[in-house]
Amino acid sequence: MEAPTLGGMRVRKGNGETVRLSRGSSLTDFAEKIGLDAASLVQMLFHLGEMVTATQSVGDETLELLGEELNYVVEVVSPEDEDRELLESFDLEFGADEGDEDDLVIRPPVVTVMGHVDHGKTKLLDALRGANVVAGEAGGITQHIGAYQVHTTVDGIDRRISFIDTPGHEAFTAMRARGSQSSDIAILVVAADDGVMPQTVEALNHAKAAGVPIVVAVNKIDKPEADPTKVRGQLTEYGLVPEEYGGEAMFVDVSAKAGLNLDKLLEAVVLTADASLDLRANPTQDAQGLVVEAHLDRGRGPVATILVQRGTLRVGDSIVAGPAYGRVRAMLDEHGDELTEADPGRPAMVLGLSAVPGAGQNFIVVEDDRMARQIAEKREARERAALQAKRRVRRTLEDFMASMEKGESQELNLILKGDVSGSVEALEDALAALEVGDEVALRVIDRGVGAITEANVNLAAASDAIIIGFNVRAQGKAAELADREGVEIKYYSVIYQAIEEIEAALKGMLKPEYEESTLGQAEIRAIFRSSKIGNIAGCMVIGGVLRRNAKVRVLRDGAVVADNLDLASLKREKDDASEVREGFECGLVLRNFQDIKEGDIVEAFEMKEIPRG
Repeated sequence: MEAPTLGGMRVRKGNGETVRLSRGSSLTDFAEKIGLDAASLVQMLFHLGEMVTATQSVGDETLELLGEELNYVVEVVSPEDEDRELLESFDLEFGADEGDEDDLVIRPPVVTVMGHVDHGKTKLLDALRGANVVAGEAGGITQHIGAYQVHTTVDGIDRRISFIDTPGHEAFTAMRARGSQSSDIAILVVAADDGVMPQTVEALNHAKAAGVPIVVAVNKIDKPEADPTKVRGQLTEYGLVPEEYGGEAMFVDVSAKAGLNLDKLLEAVVLTADASLDLRANPTQDAQGLVVEAHLDRGRGPVATILVQRGTLRVGDSIVAGPAYGRVRAMLDEHGDELTEADPGRPAMVLGLSAVPGAGQNFIVVEDDRMARQIAEKREARERAALQAKRRVRRTLEDFMASMEKGESQELNLILKGDVSGSVEALEDALAALEVGDEVALRVIDRGVGAITEANVNLAAASDAIIIGFNVRAQGKAAELADREGVEIKYYSVIYQAIEEIEAALKGMLKPEYEESTLGQAEIRAIFRSSKIGNIAGCMVIGGVLRRNAKVRVLRDGAVVADNLDLASLKREKDDASEVREGFECGLVLRNFQDIKEGDIVEAFEMKEIPRG
């Protein structure tokens, strides 16, 4: 059916059919699905006030808006659903245990340690696995997610527990949320001398949202001011009731520094897992699991820390991890020792991937390298399109005209490079949350893992961007090229410093705001006419002060007759004066305004810049 639409175009409309589109689809993709010419969709959007090219990734709202105009129901398919459909097309299924009940064996619980900054999470993990991590942390704050496995003996049986070490501060909320979702149990660390703090509650909410059982480690009990009872009382208010008070949560008083009761904490984790969870997996199927963290190693290439959730991963397996693929060249445990296989619940470092996968993405073992590459390429194309749609600044014609009138767009473009993907993602999320008003915008035009390269510098030069290096440096001739091109590279090792400086830069880009400050008023008592300099007003300052360099306005019967005038001269008797105060007489001449009368009020004012909050 043909129907006239906007701008007099005639476009065939649908009958309310549903059109499924991937997130980040272009107008060409939409046009192909409904049998239309992409140019007509571009034209339609133009009439709806949005300028988009045919091949550009567009946001969900734009696709839905077009669907409404053309009488189609647009269903935007999420990346997760698409991933499932992609794997199904290869006869694969992620997140399922194959085989019968008999094939399932008990696997170790995966534990996330959460809590407020400085309450001793990293020290507790240090004590549990006997390896010092905190010494290498900038600012003493955990910057990366890591995974480790420890052994404990419960009822004479050797039991394993896998730990995921999540970063601990507000900027890392997204990473911490992901950490708790990949785990079975959360250990909530609360300092006995400090009690429940804002991030303790935040961590508790993440664990509850993930639906995982919580074991509370009341740390620092060796301190004289420690009060473990107070901690129990405070957490009871948040719905976490200790076993000794008739609740379900196990509380263990520990000291990471003194090494007190660590065996009891591990025992509490095992008992909670046995009582609350059915932790079984099939070790004989092809391995599946999560990428906990990934980084680019100069000597070894992309290195991913993975957690096997089901199946057994072996050296030589072909795997796909997010948009990366490859054959497992080597596997290492948390101590750097080589592994030949990793069973369910085992964290391991994997070498041999084609690229650095994102933290939190899933991995799956496939039949051969060819299938791995096909899945990875499709995933990468989909991810790129979704990312472009997310990053695209929605710009209407009115916005475009306004920025043209201003002469320049107040926009800060950034390129983020970091040593691991989790940190880059956390930094991008924290920057996206900065609130600086509508006048300036922040855009992350590229992000990646590894050293800052010449390609990054060239992109920054082409798009007037600043490069942020987080725990990485410029590689080879990139620094030299940046100097030559005038590209600014900022290096940081602590994430909050980067956020604060970028926020300050954004506030600096805001146009200054001014408010008027009244200085004083003078009444015109007499007018002297001069053929040389025009009308001279003989005035009495009746309030405040008149300044020679201030702006003035003329009021007559309370109404403004002339505004924003300059003083051509200001005299006290026969001498020039820079200012005349209340109670004194003066003579003044207004520049380019002669229509003054006796009884007029001359009001002096200045514009003061308001400091930004």
